[in-house]
Amino acid sequence: MANTDVETLNSFLRGEISAVETYRQAIGHVSDDRIRGAIEDCLHDHEHRVEALRERIEKLGGTPAGGSGIWGTFAKLVQAGADVLGEKTAIQALEEGEDHGLADYQRDMDKTHGEARRFVRMELLPAQKRTHERMSRIKKTLH
Repeated sequence: MANTDVETLNSFLRGEISAVETYRQAIGHVSDDRIRGAIEDCLHDHEHRVEALRERIEKLGGTPAGGSGIWGTFAKLVQAGADVLGEKTAIQALEEGEDHGLADYQRDMDKTHGEARRFVRMELLPAQKRTHERMSRIKKTLH
């Protein structure tokens, strides 16, 4: 079970690393200070999840993923479009990433067991729901 938990948590970790990379890229495209502040809050939330996941994986005897893998490549492609199209597209890319992250947690949390499942259900998923909601509100303010 610990091996399955490590694999699943590493999958979540790669997604969180990808989120951090994407948020860092997107911040440069946001001129509104209020929106930039909210995006920075989301970035910090994702950075916290990266650290929490690394610690949990090590506690289970696993080796944390070192990068974002395929999701990082996907994030770079999405963000490249935002680089060309600007602030609104950058925010839309972030919100789509939040949709994807939320779906991943909801779909895969039951692949974990015991304490790892409690960690996902009680800490990671609620935090992901908060950043997802924050980005949805930001996106709505742009329309």
